[in-house]
Amino acid sequence: MRRLSPVDQLFLWLERRQQPMHVAGLQLFSYPEGAKANYVRDLAESMREYTQPSPPFNQRLVHRWGQTFWDTDQQFDLACHLRHEALPKPGRVRELLTLVSAEHSNLLDRQRPLWQAHLIEGLRGRRFALYTKVHHSLVDGIAAMRLGMRALSTDPDERNLPPVWAQPQRRRKSANLTNPVDVAGSVAQLTSTAGKQIATVPTVAREVYRATQKARHDPDYVSVFQAPQSMLNQGITGSRRFAAQSYSMERIKAVGQRADCTVNDVILAMCGSALREYLIGQNALPDQPLIAMVPVSLRQDESDDGNQVATILANLGTHIADPGKRLEVIRSSVREGKERYQQMNSEEILNYTALTLAPTALNLMTGMVPRWQAFNVVISNVPGPKEPLYWNGARLEGMYPVSIVLDRIALNITLTSYIDQIEFGLIACRRTLPSMQRLLDYLERSLFELEVAVDIR
Repeated sequence: MRRLSPVDQLFLWLERRQQPMHVAGLQLFSYPEGAKANYVRDLAESMREYTQPSPPFNQRLVHRWGQTFWDTDQQFDLACHLRHEALPKPGRVRELLTLVSAEHSNLLDRQRPLWQAHLIEGLRGRRFALYTKVHHSLVDGIAAMRLGMRALSTDPDERNLPPVWAQPQRRRKSANLTNPVDVAGSVAQLTSTAGKQIATVPTVAREVYRATQKARHDPDYVSVFQAPQSMLNQGITGSRRFAAQSYSMERIKAVGQRADCTVNDVILAMCGSALREYLIGQNALPDQPLIAMVPVSLRQDESDDGNQVATILANLGTHIADPGKRLEVIRSSVREGKERYQQMNSEEILNYTALTLAPTALNLMTGMVPRWQAFNVVISNVPGPKEPLYWNGARLEGMYPVSIVLDRIALNITLTSYIDQIEFGLIACRRTLPSMQRLLDYLERSLFELEVAVDIR
């Protein structure tokens, strides 16, 4: 048996019916050339042969002496984890997203290993999907994505690949700030480590003071507690709405090159424009700009060591009608945040970020100060594979992250890159944010408007 770490335990403690704490991925595949109509049925049969899962997929929760441990499930039953399903006709992406939305709303059974895999057929165009969800206490978001990628191959002719739960074991790396995909992971890690960094207090206090003073004179500058109240920051229910779409990396890069900004800046501008249009449609656009919590890389070299990723609060410019000016505000906001961190060491960055997330952490754990908020929405970008991948001959056409919605953070936008695409995965509380799927149309429109603004169109 292995005792749960404080971070893993926190994910279990935070889970409620209205706040499931699992992460997931949706992978979309096309049939191999020449595959028969029963290809997915045969694939399901082959997957059922892998009845002996590798860690961590064979681990279940046990309670001993007032403590919680991971222990090997001696009565593992694959039928409780693998589901073979078919979409109702007409088998559009709409039906697929509806199924994923419903499944992502359901809690995992704590009496069994905390994961499920859904093999889904009946999708138009000789395609099928795999939706896999894993509890955040078992793996973090980055680890879940890497596990999914390990089950794939760059060789279209390779067969007999084991499913994700039967992959050979690799040593698990603990969650850390170098991969802060979601606010839950960031809050958990910061809560468990920030108290050890007492020596950083003078620098952190100085930077907080500077940020507060600058925010008084610069309306576009972002400091802690500046995020406005919005409909994104209400209490949530257990129902979820998932929306996903792919956008051209080439188009996004072209805008960035014309505007002298990064791909992430353009993506944030797309999100800011889409949220502005959505909130206008709901008659709920705040006068002050929405603030996004954005993990960004501070790495200046090709090394792998060190803590060189931080959390930045980015002004999304939702109070600005002009898309070009909105992009300028976002670019300036992100650059300001990066420059601030370049003057700190890793421990100072950690504690400054901890202070930034403190209101959210306090609200998640107590709910006592709902009007204290550092940001309105989480937007994360995770680099993905640059070459085509295959699963037993089936080409991976798209992969979409399905993240976590937290109380008073009712929308999470996570995206990843794949070959020449940017794959957006949007998850939201269905009741708090009605018709959230319209954001996909607004994202496409915002990219077109940015192209016009920089004279590409």
